Amino acid sequence: MRLVFGLGNPGKEYYKTRHNVGFLVIDYLSEKFKIGVENYSFRSLIGEGKIKGEEIILCKPLTFVNESGASLKEVKAYYQLNLEDIIVISDDADLPLGRIRIAKRGGSGGHKGLKSIIQSLETENFPRLRIGIGRPSEKMGLRDYVLEEFTPLEWEIMELIIQKVTLAIETIFTQGLDEAMQEYNRPLQEVKGKCVNA
Repeated sequence: MRLVFGLGNPGKEYYKTRHNVGFLVIDYLSEKFKIGVENYSFRSLIGEGKIKGEEIILCKPLTFVNESGASLKEVKAYYQLNLEDIIVISDDADLPLGRIRIAKRGGSGGHKGLKSIIQSLETENFPRLRIGIGRPSEKMGLRDYVLEEFTPLEWEIMELIIQKVTLAIETIFTQGLDEAMQEYNRPLQEVKGKCVNA
């Protein structure tokens, strides 16, 4: 069994904000593969189903991003998951808008949600897929930026990227993490005037 754990904040007011790309990916997977993410357990909304023949759990923690680790720890323990069975989906302000970066392990990079997970699991050795949201202008602080909604153009790009992230997750399940990293950790090309993965 595999777990896709998307970071985000609960509530309609946060739905299309930059910090919520993890939730957006979970919602897309839920719709595409007909997996309802409606059961409340472990401080999260959870759904079970199959993707490409793999039994999977989709999870949206309701703890808010900065406390996500507590929820993940409980889900991992209940389902007796190994670290390599987990894929954490998060935003990353250090990556250009639309850039996808898959890794087997790593630090938090200043992301408080990843920091919470590292502290709760007591390890950095869990797979993660980060989605670039770009940096704010000098006039805006990072906290305000990540809680701001995508602009209409950015949203168009993110809709394409979420589809690409879904393909990357399918590749992880069917061909492995190394193959997915080789395929999706690519240089950028322009889409709608912005840089996204080729």
